[in-house]
Amino acid sequence: MPKLERIKLQISGIVQGVGFRPFVYKLGRELGLNGFVCNTAAGVTIEVEGDKNSVEEFCRLLPLRAPELARIDKIERRSLPCLGTDGFVIISSKSGEAQTLISPDMGICDECLADIFDPANRRYRYAFTNCTNCGPRFTISKKLPYDRPNTSMAEFSLCAECAREYYDPDNRRFHAQPNACPVCGPQLTFCDNKGQIIAGDPLKTAQEALRNGQIIAVKGLGGYHLVCDALNNEAVAVLRGRKLRYGKAFALMLPDLAAVKPYCELKEGEEALLADRRRPIVLLNKKSPCAIAEQVAPHNKRLGVMLPYTPLHYLLIEGFSALVMTSANLSDEPIAFEDADALRRLAPLTDGFLLHNRRIVRRCDDSVTQVALGRPALIRRSRGYAPEPLELPLACSEQIFAAGAEQKNTFCLTKGNQAFVSQHLGDLENSAAFDSYLRELGFFKHIFAITPTLAAYDLHPEYLASKYIIEQTALKAVGVQHHHAHLAAVLAEHKLQDQAIGVIFDGTGYGTDGKLWGGEFLVGDLRDFRRAAHLAYICLPGGAKAIREPWRLALAYLAETFGFDEANKIAPEGLLPANADLLWQAVKKGINAPQACGMGRLFDGVSAILGVNRVSDYEGQAAVELEQAVTCDEAAYDFADNGEVIDWRPLIAALIKDIKNSVAVGVCAARFHNGVVKMTLEQVQKLSEATGLKTVCLSGGVWMNNYLLSKTVYELQSRGYAVYFNQKLPVNDGCIAYGQAAVAAARQNKETKL
Repeated sequence: MPKLERIKLQISGIVQGVGFRPFVYKLGRELGLNGFVCNTAAGVTIEVEGDKNSVEEFCRLLPLRAPELARIDKIERRSLPCLGTDGFVIISSKSGEAQTLISPDMGICDECLADIFDPANRRYRYAFTNCTNCGPRFTISKKLPYDRPNTSMAEFSLCAECAREYYDPDNRRFHAQPNACPVCGPQLTFCDNKGQIIAGDPLKTAQEALRNGQIIAVKGLGGYHLVCDALNNEAVAVLRGRKLRYGKAFALMLPDLAAVKPYCELKEGEEALLADRRRPIVLLNKKSPCAIAEQVAPHNKRLGVMLPYTPLHYLLIEGFSALVMTSANLSDEPIAFEDADALRRLAPLTDGFLLHNRRIVRRCDDSVTQVALGRPALIRRSRGYAPEPLELPLACSEQIFAAGAEQKNTFCLTKGNQAFVSQHLGDLENSAAFDSYLRELGFFKHIFAITPTLAAYDLHPEYLASKYIIEQTALKAVGVQHHHAHLAAVLAEHKLQDQAIGVIFDGTGYGTDGKLWGGEFLVGDLRDFRRAAHLAYICLPGGAKAIREPWRLALAYLAETFGFDEANKIAPEGLLPANADLLWQAVKKGINAPQACGMGRLFDGVSAILGVNRVSDYEGQAAVELEQAVTCDEAAYDFADNGEVIDWRPLIAALIKDIKNSVAVGVCAARFHNGVVKMTLEQVQKLSEATGLKTVCLSGGVWMNNYLLSKTVYELQSRGYAVYFNQKLPVNDGCIAYGQAAVAAARQNKETKL
């Protein structure tokens, strides 16, 4: 007689809404086992009974054959008495404490794509086709478990044919919660910018509007997009004017990989990233000449490109080479996602609306990526990635809320060693953005059953998120210095717990001395750090104005290097206004001139001196354009090492000398970048000799500069250093909340052990 065994498996991870239960059902039947599988708030519960060898084979194959979108984080197993049950079944979901994960929204799969272009298929040209392998998840979820009644699809009753698919374990749409068809599912409408519905085929009406050079708002997965023909210069220029976005590039959607190649160069790894099921925007180098309207990305050698990721996108883009597909908002407001708000806010920006009646529950922008050193690197982590958790190297007995930074904000909640980093929430500089922050925070707490008792926040006294935490008197709160959070984010992502050298280059972050840091060499671990070296301070003439008007920084760097009178004489033509002396007098008196040492500010100042960018439309524009100005040259400007302070004055002096000698702008830009690489290498070597450390962590927004990152990593690795930088999170402030959580967890573990 065969030896019988019954076991119970509790599976946690992304195991709901991804076809996991039918997979388990089929595997159980294939191996002749009895038992059941069901969803619970904690994940998926399985009980199997049968021949011991078959049970062991089931356990072996379970993680190996799991569906593509599934992510198994943990399998708990225990033995049970045999019950003699017959058959293998899928039973109804059970409630309980939420411990499972929600899958991010995923791009349409090949099978569903074939369905919508098959005239014989009942979903032919249906804009809301999906299955368990694709479609919306996070953006339609209201609560767990991930069942249809807990999503915005609860408003749509399944027709007989869709119900048959939904309840058939052998069908790929088994328990696909957004399952629908033209008979029973969401529908499209088109209306003008006054909200009046236009008769006729909504999709054809929208396409005709685009062909006529109009701008339309399109309701997507996680919000609205503003859309126009990307080859129509006039339409793109009108969109810029309406959106009040004059310099920052617009995202593009192109039909497929073949359509990308006439406009963009594709390096190793970029095709795969474009085609990834997460469908991020990927930054690509433009070809020259390029037929894409110049106004799509003015003064920019790169384009942000994504491929269609919903059936609606595939249908809308038919007949177009490329569409502008930019977030639907005015300037820096949050992206519109609720219908009434969208119709109110977007009416002045658009000529019409392509709408549907499936409610978006969660606002979620498109993710932005690039390929750095042959590997994907996130610039904005949102749709397709959130809310998939990251791990912390140290589990914490307390649940943590980390508030994040002011710009490019995300927050983070932790449970054990899981860190749930929110989707990109933008800059918390207006009430609408902060309201969105609080709304998403409440949802994350609810959906993952997290009640924080410990909070972490940035030291900047004016950050809204930091103020919010300090006001929560019931929470124990720990302040985390901005650049330590950057270092900790790299350490935690790569599961490093020992000390490392942190090279943290960004624009501004509040320092422990009350000044604005950003050109930092740190030595530290997850718990603590020391500031080992930094760029020399500079005054920011006009305070925050200097970030948007880099000529002000150029004035400061020149005046501190040569003295104001000499600087005024040697400044490149057109750099300084006639009343520059009054501004400098105010600076010397300390009027609205905070001290800062950000590497990003040095990039801005050099960009302005070279005439690359003297007034910016968005934060970081001057530095972006300076990188793109680089031409081939191996020379490097020098910094001076004054102990803990790194003096940039020799670099500024050499730059002015080259300008006087009519050295090309691109060569000067290259020498500046090479100088930063050389200085970084020298400082790391000095710190390594003093500490014995050979691990280097790079973080901060300056490291989004591909030229700088590639050369620095090469130089460090060639000398035997182990170099790490953020990849699962952005190197910019999008990683701050995760770093704050890692610091808080490490400090709490230390206190607990004591």
